[in-house]
Amino acid sequence: MSNKKNSYQMVTLKKVFRYIKRYIPLLIVALTLSVVTVALTLYFPILTGRAIDLIVGKGQVDFAAIMEIIVKALIVVLGAAIAQWFTNICNNKMTYNVIRDIRADAFYNIEKIPLSYIDSHSHGDIVSRIISDVDTFADGLLLGLTQLFTGVATIVGTLIFMLTINVKIALVVVVLTPLSLVVASFIAKRTYSMFKLQSSTRGEQTALIDEMIGNQRVLVAFNHEDEAMEKFDEINDRLQKYSLRATFFSSLTNPSTRFVNSIVYASVGVFGAISAILGGITVGQLTCFLAYANQYTKPFNEISGVITELQNAIACASRIFELIEVEREVPDSEDAYVLEEADGTVDIEDVYFSYEPDQKLIENFNLHVKQGQRVAIVGPTGCGKTTLINLLMRFYDVNSGQIKVSGHDIKNMTRESLRKNYGMVLQETWLKNGTIRDNICMGKPEATDEEIIAAAKSTHAHSFIKRLPKGYDTVITEDGGNLSQGQKQLLCITRVMLCLPPMLILDEATSSIDTRTEVRIQKAFLKMMKGRTSFIVAHRLSTIRDADIILVMKNGKIIEQGKHEELLKKNGFYATLYNAQFEAS
Repeated sequence: MSNKKNSYQMVTLKKVFRYIKRYIPLLIVALTLSVVTVALTLYFPILTGRAIDLIVGKGQVDFAAIMEIIVKALIVVLGAAIAQWFTNICNNKMTYNVIRDIRADAFYNIEKIPLSYIDSHSHGDIVSRIISDVDTFADGLLLGLTQLFTGVATIVGTLIFMLTINVKIALVVVVLTPLSLVVASFIAKRTYSMFKLQSSTRGEQTALIDEMIGNQRVLVAFNHEDEAMEKFDEINDRLQKYSLRATFFSSLTNPSTRFVNSIVYASVGVFGAISAILGGITVGQLTCFLAYANQYTKPFNEISGVITELQNAIACASRIFELIEVEREVPDSEDAYVLEEADGTVDIEDVYFSYEPDQKLIENFNLHVKQGQRVAIVGPTGCGKTTLINLLMRFYDVNSGQIKVSGHDIKNMTRESLRKNYGMVLQETWLKNGTIRDNICMGKPEATDEEIIAAAKSTHAHSFIKRLPKGYDTVITEDGGNLSQGQKQLLCITRVMLCLPPMLILDEATSSIDTRTEVRIQKAFLKMMKGRTSFIVAHRLSTIRDADIILVMKNGKIIEQGKHEELLKKNGFYATLYNAQFEAS
């Protein structure tokens, strides 16, 4: 189990190094400056030792030589400070460049992965990976770059300096050093798993908070506050437990290594004092040795602390890379057909599709839609209406069979060109953070104000927009701010009205609009749909009476099709649905 975990960490580290490799020049400069900083820092105790040896006794002090040493010491300290300053600049620049690249790759991959991944994973957890986990990883990486290299260089440099002064005392330090490494290794092995659990639980908590805030009205309406609080408390308690364990093990690192380092320092003091008494070293050299012993052991404290933080950083990095490495949707082939202007014909031939292999949904689905036809799709919840829309737009690919637009299989067509030929209004509105104008011209950024206003007037959105504080320049948040659900839906309809592509998909597009406005919108839709192939998903059957063809779906199959009057005369499933609605009203 331990070997598997170590291997997993190494794989993650290799992925991190792939990003760092892009900034090798900065890394080389940072390493060089680290060595310079360490060399100057280690040279300072030598100057101190020489100064002490020049103070022999009362009246036996070489002030001239000491002044020279003081000047050198000042130059050394200043040089070390400047080198350290530039080292930090390089490390910071490299770290935040790496973090920028990782976030960019993660977000880019979200745009490219199949919608099935987004649909099957918590949105809050995905957000947590890109925001919280990347921030934690940045902290660990920056700490590693600033302290790890300097610490290693300090250990190596100090050891070399000590060996040049007195080999026997240096060996005492070397023999006792492994104790510090054993302690640090023991603790590090136990921190990674806790940090991994802490990170994943934090993502679970973010997901719950995101879900509760996004659906606060529903939560309150159904008095679900207590249940939500209980679930939050359960996750919060787990996070507290994992965080406490991770912090407990990581907090052991510093005092444990300091204890070992104190033993090393005391041993050096004892052996050094005996050697000085016997004439093996001077008092100045002993002072220098004690300073080196302290500097030699200090990096072990820092490195052990860095290792603990790196455990957390690696745990977070592994979650980020999981997101970055999610298999993307099958890219368009190089010779994929570019659909310039669809003629409006759609052919669905022997299509089979299911979200889960063991749960059948759409089977042996066949349909031929002529240019300009208005196709209404009705049926009970879960019969496959929205799934059919997903297949038409290639949000999902069929398991078998073909869907053709303008005589071309959409699997051999670029997704971008296919989707440009569809205008889509969904039951769920989506507005981005920006002005009303930005939200309307999303599909046609080059649209003029006259075109935008004309589209808004045709959907009856212009009147309420003009009543807003800044009209079309009013800034709204991503959820539409204080706009009503109906107003948000009107903006989404206006967005499509502005583009007017050759094919339309209206998935319960008027579900959030009052009856009076709906009548007006229906007239606007009739104008918009004229000459355009339209797919209309509707639960209110009164809105699709004028459709050229009505598809009645049940369990993923078309069980009836025809015009409104024809289907009523058949007195079948459609008639039952239609009559049930009016009986209920």
